[in-house]
Amino acid sequence: MSKAVKQFVPLNMAVLTVSDTRTEETDTSGQYLVSALTEAGHVLADKKIVIDDIYQMRAALSNWIASEHIQAVVVTGGTGFSGRDSTPEAVAPLFDKSIDGFGELFRQISFNEIGTSTIQSRAVAGLANGTVLFCLPGSTNACKTGWQSIIQPQLDAKQGPCNFVAQLKKSDAVACKSRG
Repeated sequence: MSKAVKQFVPLNMAVLTVSDTRTEETDTSGQYLVSALTEAGHVLADKKIVIDDIYQMRAALSNWIASEHIQAVVVTGGTGFSGRDSTPEAVAPLFDKSIDGFGELFRQISFNEIGTSTIQSRAVAGLANGTVLFCLPGSTNACKTGWQSIIQPQLDAKQGPCNFVAQLKKSDAVACKSRG
């Protein structure tokens, strides 16, 4: 009896850049995420830039969460401690379930790159209406760290023993196997 081979499942993804200053031409973090997700085999369903305003963030994210087509969202920017940084406050109330381990793991990995400055990252993630949302800092290097080390593997249905693909709307992926 042979084991069933897990197949890659391309997801419909959106990218949201939170910034008071970035434009499409200067949004290196958003551009990186678009390139990374498409190179991984996923589909860019939408991309936006909004100012660091709780209600503009919630409006964009709520539309994607309500969409039957968007399965994953990566947000870049607004996770620090400056006066305008409000991504965690905007996004967390939208979660049906928080993914606490995301922020913890992101900071652990980042410690090796930037030392104790990682404690200033308020990276968060959660599930909302079958859509997974990951919120990363605005630096391109932080986006690379988050994508390569955590997000990309967790959005690959071949990743075991668990990944998020089977938890998302319109996914035919097999759910996690017990660690038993």
